[in-house]
Amino acid sequence: MANLQLNQVQGNLEKLTLNRMSEILPDYLKTAADRNLPHLEFIEGLAEEEIAFKTEKTIKYKLKRAKFPQVKTLDTFDFSFQTSISKKKILELANLSFIDRKENVIFLGPPGVGKTHLAISLGVKACENKYPVIFYTANDLIQQLTSSLADRTLDKELKRLLYCPLIIVDEIGYLPIDNLGASLFFQFITSRYEKGAIILSSNKSFSNWGQIFADGILASAILDRLLHHANVINIKGESYRLKDRKKELLNQEKE
Repeated sequence: MANLQLNQVQGNLEKLTLNRMSEILPDYLKTAADRNLPHLEFIEGLAEEEIAFKTEKTIKYKLKRAKFPQVKTLDTFDFSFQTSISKKKILELANLSFIDRKENVIFLGPPGVGKTHLAISLGVKACENKYPVIFYTANDLIQQLTSSLADRTLDKELKRLLYCPLIIVDEIGYLPIDNLGASLFFQFITSRYEKGAIILSSNKSFSNWGQIFADGILASAILDRLLHHANVINIKGESYRLKDRKKELLNQEKE
């Protein structure tokens, strides 16, 4: 009789999509009996387990949907190596209020200094706080917009992207962007202006963006919208990858 009642309760919990509570209920009942837990404490414990389970599941889903090339966190960033970066400023950005204010974050600096690491870290932090995030390289984003234009679904695609509160665009300036790509990127930036946050990284200073987009006027229009509400982080320093390679070479010389 007790097993039948337990099965019925578990079934009801699953109908309410309280799957974690259903899973742990038998063991939790035994623990509660052994420890003589009060009813409210028993229910509280079950509820906390369910909340933790669903939170972890949501974060994993959002990380998967974000399509990060790899997961990076601020805990693993070596601020002592890149002394040009204000750790205080980065931690302020990590409170994610810039997303709610629909502001932009722009990381500038030469290759290998940690721009992508920091961009992804803020994106991961956003996922952990249940914000939807999408990660693109600049080339991938422009290819996606070009395909949408060819399918005559560009407006629909721009609206879809607008539903995402944070979009990361990495590697602006690494590959040339033709006139069509520049026009599409301008439309993307314009569609999100004061409506959604963007994190960008580029190896080119703003004065060289006219070369990236092959159109100085269009580059100025893009920057005008990006910089109106922006946090600019200019990183000056050595490449992490070169640092590690130098260590390897030094160790080889010592051997």
